[in-house]
Amino acid sequence: MSEETANASVRAAGEKDGMQAPSCETSNVATSISSAPDRPSLEQRAAEAREAGWDRTLSLTLSYQGASFSGFARQKEERLKTVQGEVEQALSLLFRREVKTVCAGRTDAGVHARAQVVSFDVTEDELAGRELRRLKRSLNALTDEGISIASVDERPLGFSARFDALWREYHYHISTEEAPPVLIEPLVWHAGSGVLDVDAMRAGAAYLVGEHDFKSFCLAASAVGKSTFRNVMELEIYPEELAGFPVTTVRIVGSAFLHSMVRTIVGTLMAVGRGRQDAAWVQQVLDARDRSAAGENAPASGLVFWRVGYPPACAPVSRLEEGQLGALAPSDATTPLDAACGR
Repeated sequence: MSEETANASVRAAGEKDGMQAPSCETSNVATSISSAPDRPSLEQRAAEAREAGWDRTLSLTLSYQGASFSGFARQKEERLKTVQGEVEQALSLLFRREVKTVCAGRTDAGVHARAQVVSFDVTEDELAGRELRRLKRSLNALTDEGISIASVDERPLGFSARFDALWREYHYHISTEEAPPVLIEPLVWHAGSGVLDVDAMRAGAAYLVGEHDFKSFCLAASAVGKSTFRNVMELEIYPEELAGFPVTTVRIVGSAFLHSMVRTIVGTLMAVGRGRQDAAWVQQVLDARDRSAAGENAPASGLVFWRVGYPPACAPVSRLEEGQLGALAPSDATTPLDAACGR
């Protein structure tokens, strides 16, 4: 089967399952598609929302630089600054009540996002006379300067940024230049100079594509009493430039991820790329189902929550601006984080 035919087959499989298939245009990508896990239907959640007194569901698409935040999720300790805490505080000021949000993917402390999506419910009265454009402007004025709200959209009632997501995409950027890349240092792992065998990393990555038990690749404490099976749909490694600096990017797409899973995958593949382990070792790590068998946890700074995909039924009901970035944005759309990287 030719590369073009194989890539077309993957896209067709995704369309059949009602998802937007992630891009498969390069030759160094392995792919796997499986159906989304069972969850309450959109209709069921819409009925529950109406019963709770809600009339509309809104979503925010936002980017943030993670260095100044203790992760996305709000913390019990109010002194800790989080992305969710900042966004919910701003929403609560605007709607004059407590507003709880749901996100597509909870990122750890120091992890960035290019197109995170959060959702929340409102009443008809709360939106009366309120333009989404002005709501976006107000949110950008009220939230921390490390957060940028790219769009505010109305979604079908009952939409959940988390439960309706079909896939999440992360990018991890590695610099192996001798001199630190100071302009993009907050967005990369400067792993030091030396040879990085990308072909060996790709061979190791192939063992991780598909549905597996990823217990070796997550924080041990977070795996207690929980399923650690996940489906990695695509895992791709390629060179690119950020603001003119050469980096190696690890791009990973999956239905969902365990705590620290992406960073542990990167750390494990780096052991292969540096020649400390061979590619077949990755299969041994997977089989071990033991965190101590895997490589190091790569630093948070290099990781970016890139985008998330939703089925057509969850597309925005009303668009803030024609062609503006949303959850189903084309891969060449730009955001504030892209601009910072010189994209």
